[in-house]
Amino acid sequence: MRSYKEFYEAFDITEIKKTFNGDFDNFINAGIECCDRHCNDQKIAIYHYSAAGSKSVITYKKLMEESSKVANFLLSQGIGAGDVIACMLPRIPELVFIMVGAWKVGAVYQALFAAFGPKAIQHRIESSDAKMLFTDSNNSTKLTDLALKTKICVVTNGDNDQIFSGYLNYRDEISKMEGFFKPVERRGSDAFLMLSTSGTTGLPKAIDIPLSAMASIKVYMEFGIDLRKNDIFWNLADPGWAYGLYYSVTGPLLLGNSFILSEASFSAEETFRIISECKVSNLAGSPTAFRLLMNAVKEKYVNISNNSLRIISSAGEALTKDVIMWYNNTMDVNIFDHYGQSETGMIINNHHALDHKKIDGSMGVEMPGYKVVILDDNYQPVSPNVPGNLAVDISKSPLFWFKGYSRSETESLKGIYYLTGDSAEQDEDGLLTYIGRIDDVITSSGYRIGPFDVESVILEHSSVAEAAVIGKPDNERTEIVKAFIVLKHDFKSSEELKIEISTFVKKRLAAHAYPREIEFVPKLPKTPSGKIQRFILRQQM
Repeated sequence: MRSYKEFYEAFDITEIKKTFNGDFDNFINAGIECCDRHCNDQKIAIYHYSAAGSKSVITYKKLMEESSKVANFLLSQGIGAGDVIACMLPRIPELVFIMVGAWKVGAVYQALFAAFGPKAIQHRIESSDAKMLFTDSNNSTKLTDLALKTKICVVTNGDNDQIFSGYLNYRDEISKMEGFFKPVERRGSDAFLMLSTSGTTGLPKAIDIPLSAMASIKVYMEFGIDLRKNDIFWNLADPGWAYGLYYSVTGPLLLGNSFILSEASFSAEETFRIISECKVSNLAGSPTAFRLLMNAVKEKYVNISNNSLRIISSAGEALTKDVIMWYNNTMDVNIFDHYGQSETGMIINNHHALDHKKIDGSMGVEMPGYKVVILDDNYQPVSPNVPGNLAVDISKSPLFWFKGYSRSETESLKGIYYLTGDSAEQDEDGLLTYIGRIDDVITSSGYRIGPFDVESVILEHSSVAEAAVIGKPDNERTEIVKAFIVLKHDFKSSEELKIEISTFVKKRLAAHAYPREIEFVPKLPKTPSGKIQRFILRQQM
């Protein structure tokens, strides 16, 4: 395994750029980098599973042909370089055809989560000025009252699907197009992807992702995830969100790997079935998904025979120690925590392909090509092991691509630093530990308490399925720790259990950090990607 320290210190972005077919300064096209250059044989690009569980296979050659038809179709509709096309589809092959076809014509692919409602769709489409929206017949009913100026193209699910008047029929239009297209010249500074943040306050803000970000994606896939030539890869994240958009589709395509695309709603049974059937060796996803898989095995809903997994990567929320230990001991596979944001991509990892110190509960170390710092409230670096604002030193991060929110006046960069809005600390060895969103950090009796630390201990209690911790205003202590807990099926709520859990945390964590108030709830508010929305819990108090 390659030494992290040596690779980090010798990192040269020009050497990374040389591995691309194109030139970031003169001519590069994501359609070539993520598809056409991998078509020399019958290499499989996609293993697709329908909602009913049936499997089909898409080769890179097939992807090249279908994406070229999409590119020709877009061109026939007057859509070209720099224009935005939006896509709101379930995880079907057409989503990838449209994405790569948009890249070939030089357009920007705007990702929309298929479960978005009308208001979320309207805001994103109007703010991006998308020229066309691709959706399916099920989702097209959401658009009828929006009066969008955007052209609508519908991917039908069957011969009997109705298409509203004025909408284009994807299958009819694509059938008329040639399966060859010469990709349009672009430069590294040109956008090729767009999505919107799902912030806790205010309307979502659009982010343009430039072609130069492919260099960062490549480094993460190779050294963070350790994606190898013969790996069958599956990132459980939806491509309507950042981790899925960057790393479940774009990342494996960039390296020419085979990957899984499954329409089915998440279930432990189906996940383990696909892993076994396709011999998935490299898996990524969120802590929520991995906890559900773990609990399903513990409660004997599924078995883990024929396990082909080599490594697992987790992102979205911090990974708790109990999950890390279970996968290591029970499935004999390393599950490593990684950190990133929609605005940055992944920037901190326990790198699977690089040799460095790894401690359970740590996010890892900064990814080669990035310089991460911890700042005080005056934007000055702090000493090791002192909590502060997690930031990226832009001038020392050649892979950093975020230039600010597009189509928005919101300022996101502070001079030479990008402020993530998260709180963390870094030890003498460079290992970074996540504390929480700055707005989520609890101040109680002069102590700063990270909600994740408390949640991690609560989750170790045998009765707890899920937990979220917030600070509740208190006249005496400024705030007290309040925990919202979802119990496992075979446990019932009681005052005695509340005392037991509070005492458990007090003994295992700290006398100042235990929950003084506990509320048992049937479920926790989460984003579609599985992140706990603590701000909603605060609003409910």
